[in-house]
Amino acid sequence: MRVLGVDPGTVTCGWGVVDCRGTQLVHVCSGAIAAAASGRRDISLRLAFVYSSLLEVIDEHHPDELSLERNFVARNVQSAFRLGEARGVAMAAAAARGIRLSEYTPMMVKKSVVGYGRADKQQVQLAVQRLLGLGELPSTDTADALAAALCHGLAGSFEAKVQARLGEGLGPRAASRIRARSWRTVRG
Repeated sequence: MRVLGVDPGTVTCGWGVVDCRGTQLVHVCSGAIAAAASGRRDISLRLAFVYSSLLEVIDEHHPDELSLERNFVARNVQSAFRLGEARGVAMAAAAARGIRLSEYTPMMVKKSVVGYGRADKQQVQLAVQRLLGLGELPSTDTADALAAALCHGLAGSFEAKVQARLGEGLGPRAASRIRARSWRTVRG
């Protein structure tokens, strides 16, 4: 399964593509869309640029699914609105190409990648670098996008283990003993 993770933003939008083959996670490509660059001050122009750029990424890398962080309540209402607009653009791009969308809370993403739901940005960057064997530390936007993709890939791996146990005829009680405490548990 190939997953496109997106860290939405109207200034910078991070994206990352990860191949998830069972417990193996492989970095395909990643980057950031500089929506505010080149003098795009109008929010509608920035959103249109993010939309078209995400469609280009989708068309080039052919992901099976898109993973996105859910909204959280921000102190600044304007920031929350802008984040919601950027998320809507990512959702529209996925829908335009018929890609299944999955959403995770920021705490779920951090817990699955770092092992701690309140991890800071640098911890996420280091965990993503280590998990994917990247030569250099990804930017915070790119790391957040890759973390969203990894979260979805790891969740799929865990779900496959549960389904395999159910398929063995052990029933729901035995399958419920498979517990994910961190990414280490899911991967193994």
